[in-house]
Amino acid sequence: MNGASKRQMAGMAPGTHSPLDYAVTQRNKGALGMVKEAIAHNQTLLAFQPVMHSSNQTSIGFYEGLIRVLDPTGRVIPAGEFMGKIEDTETGREIDVLALRHGLNTLKKNPSVRLSINMSARSIGYKPWMNCLNRFLNDAPEVGERLILEITESSAMMVPELVVDFMHRLQPKGICFAMDHFGSGAIAIKYFREFDFDILKIDGQFIRGIAQDPDQQSLARALNAIARELGMLTVAESVETAEDAALATQIGIDCLQGYFFAAPTTQPHWLQDRQRQKHA
Repeated sequence: MNGASKRQMAGMAPGTHSPLDYAVTQRNKGALGMVKEAIAHNQTLLAFQPVMHSSNQTSIGFYEGLIRVLDPTGRVIPAGEFMGKIEDTETGREIDVLALRHGLNTLKKNPSVRLSINMSARSIGYKPWMNCLNRFLNDAPEVGERLILEITESSAMMVPELVVDFMHRLQPKGICFAMDHFGSGAIAIKYFREFDFDILKIDGQFIRGIAQDPDQQSLARALNAIARELGMLTVAESVETAEDAALATQIGIDCLQGYFFAAPTTQPHWLQDRQRQKHA
């Protein structure tokens, strides 16, 4: 039975989608509308999660700034709840600009902070994003040395030549690059060598529960060895237990990030200090 016959038996007109397709489409439209509203009313901010040195797990290497939007009730919505639905849209590019602007403002106001900001490879050719970066670098060039741009493995592989050129243009300005979620896709080794990332973040699927899983340990060792061979600093994502932190450290991973150390917060210590000073 072909698709048209099945739709007719289900009481659906030819050319219409299944109830599941409709529900997914409506959900995506809802997410897109919510994000557009947040952008229009300036209801976006960053949440900050520390990335710890594995050799001294009380020492912070840098923070990751994660974009958040506020829904109409004021609830903070993590990027994971909407980014996949808007990433290939104009709104996705606007969110990347806002994340960058929030991050650069944070760096400018807090000279002791080093910060990574997520971006899509799709934003490389987006003029408002590049204009935002150039404006800040012209005004305060020193922030480039404390800025890390994170690009996911899958995003980088969409336009590898463009990413390579982009990195080579910005690294002389002191900007570092991190490959996010390494191991989650199928990156071509040819491009991996050409990218010249400074930091490699090992995807959480290889880290969660690693202390109890010899296969995950082998895979994490292999990923860490690749990074070592190419001179990259490594970060274990999604570290959620003391045992996993200890195993990742034993493997030789340089830095650790996850809920075991801290959840992302919209009130990092520098904002709390500033508020205390105001009320002192």
